[in-house]
Amino acid sequence: MWPFSSLWITDQSKARVLIAAKRAERDSLLATAPRLTARHEQFLEAGAHEIVSRIGKGEWTAREVVEAYIAQAAQAQTTTNCLTEVAFQQALKRAETLDAEYSATKKLRGPLHGVPFSAKDQFDIVGFDTSIGFTTWANKPAITNAVLVDQLISLGAIPIAKTNVPQTMFSFECNNPLWGRTTNPYNSNYTCGGSSGGEAALLAMDGSAIGIGSDVGGSLRIPAAYCGVYGLKTSFGRVSRAGAHSSNPAFEGIKSITGPMARNVKDLELFCKVIFGLQDERHLDYTFVPMPYHQLELPKQLKFGYYTSDNFAKASPATARAVMETVEALQKQGHECIEIELPDVSDCLEIYLALISADGYKRMTSPLGPDPMEPSLILPVYGSRIPSFLRRFGAWFAESILGDSLFAKFIRASRIKSVFEMNSWAARRNNWNAMFYEKVWNHYELDGIICPVQAMPQIPHGGSTTVNSLVISTAVYNLVDSPVGIVPVTHVNGLKDQVTEAWLSPGSNGRSVLMEKRLYTAAKPMYNPVDMDGLPVSVQIIGRKWEDEKVLAMMSVVDDALGPNRGFGPRRFAKHAGS
Repeated sequence: MWPFSSLWITDQSKARVLIAAKRAERDSLLATAPRLTARHEQFLEAGAHEIVSRIGKGEWTAREVVEAYIAQAAQAQTTTNCLTEVAFQQALKRAETLDAEYSATKKLRGPLHGVPFSAKDQFDIVGFDTSIGFTTWANKPAITNAVLVDQLISLGAIPIAKTNVPQTMFSFECNNPLWGRTTNPYNSNYTCGGSSGGEAALLAMDGSAIGIGSDVGGSLRIPAAYCGVYGLKTSFGRVSRAGAHSSNPAFEGIKSITGPMARNVKDLELFCKVIFGLQDERHLDYTFVPMPYHQLELPKQLKFGYYTSDNFAKASPATARAVMETVEALQKQGHECIEIELPDVSDCLEIYLALISADGYKRMTSPLGPDPMEPSLILPVYGSRIPSFLRRFGAWFAESILGDSLFAKFIRASRIKSVFEMNSWAARRNNWNAMFYEKVWNHYELDGIICPVQAMPQIPHGGSTTVNSLVISTAVYNLVDSPVGIVPVTHVNGLKDQVTEAWLSPGSNGRSVLMEKRLYTAAKPMYNPVDMDGLPVSVQIIGRKWEDEKVLAMMSVVDDALGPNRGFGPRRFAKHAGS
């Protein structure tokens, strides 16, 4: 017993030394950033499309632009702890090379010439670790770039940093033992979301012009919404994932996608126009679909379906308001908006949980080593491994004593399974997808769907330990592999978004009793519009599979209908913070 204990203590000590060294290295690289000046403002106020245009006209240089963004990225790190690997000096050298090329040829390297970009930590960049928060994966720098990173560089974009993620990337918060916790730029008591949380925080503070994230249950969309930036969950296969690491790389139950994050829709469109269909010369990604971007013209009148609640948990007043403000803005522009009802999403979450828990999360947690497990992982991980008799008792207690049949269903589904059972759940997934398309897309004949990102506009640090089932609002669209855009709409208003009497009877109409009590009627409810005042509130814009371009076009329609004075976009956070 004692030798194993002393070995574990030794590993813990080594991990602490490694953590201190990695953070010190990051701090020394951050210190090389130029000081932010008033001259940098013009570059930070520009979207990626304008950056390329101004460099192409000879008005700006790539080095000037990169200097501005790395200066601001250092500020974002100070405020939110969003960065992991810092590539400032390499970025400046790359910018100087581009400037020399342009000076000699008067030609841009490509359609992203001089655009600073950042990447979620899971994407390989030569010379930097891809640790995703595991100390066991630190000090192992990549020797090749992720395919997408190579593609962006070949088009003239410049990587400046990698950004923080939650431990295992299986959480919609953003904390790990190696790099620590990333906070929300708008309010440090709240999370930036996850798992692409560092990316969203950096973009919100204008520390990058374009970011790349990933999404397997809301990992790109939730942080984009929490931080008030734009994002696109693409259809699986449209953007390469080769060189993007995962704690469970062989998992096939739910497909993880790569997608762009930005400060406006135009920059998302620019990314997709140049990346969709772009062939990987190394042919490393067998899942990539060589489907080029296609320009389309929307009809003058679109038909949107909308809902404010997915019938798992009642939408908070702030979240419901964001949906209805979007609907009203579209109706004023002549678009048709009808309220729709989804199929039973509790079945969807049951399938989702059954698939992701099939091995008891053993593969996902295998790299932990000496690292302590994050609290948000403890319940799902150990809950999936409890003996059958305890599971049956827990499900009975939730249903019969607490009156929540939905949580009972989830308890039964979250367990280790045989290959036969896994295949049976995969078949249920396929059947549910077909039913969704028939009952939603075909029945209502919609162009798109507008809905909340979650019932809550935001959660405080540690909140996901008790409300992680809120992920169903985004995970449903991973299950059916729909492209989904995130558009920020408004901010929480401490007076306008108060809970009313309608919220004081939780769990009615088949919704989750336990979830709604935790959100709205507990002794200390998680939804507190006064504490949340000023936090962003966004909506999801959903399309059919493969209609990514249409989703982008509908995002533009929504963005234009809502108007420019909502406080979102390049440098809008700085104005919000200063107000």
